[in-house]
Amino acid sequence: MLSSSAIAYGFDLNIAAVASLEMSTGIPCVNELLKLVDAVISGETAAIRSAQTPVINILNPESLVDAAAVFGNFEMMNRVAEGSGIPVAIQAVERMSSTVEALGLRDFLKS
Repeated sequence: MLSSSAIAYGFDLNIAAVASLEMSTGIPCVNELLKLVDAVISGETAAIRSAQTPVINILNPESLVDAAAVFGNFEMMNRVAEGSGIPVAIQAVERMSSTVEALGLRDFLKS
């Protein structure tokens, strides 16, 4: 989904950077968005409010709403998939092989 969104908005995405903070993703405001995600995961209201401000200032209020919607959608999809025991289709694994390799996920799955 991230790759498709980057293409749709004309960003030159470096997917490998998702796994490495030393690399540039090519996505505007990425550090602020990552801080927002970390704050939401923490559940701390003060941290969430603090992380919202830079996203609004650098992008705009609509982008904050979009980011929250994306976060919520991923959370919902993961809960539904895990709760229902949906297996990952081999076609999906094959389709995502370049992303799996770029992020080093095969090594993660072996451990």
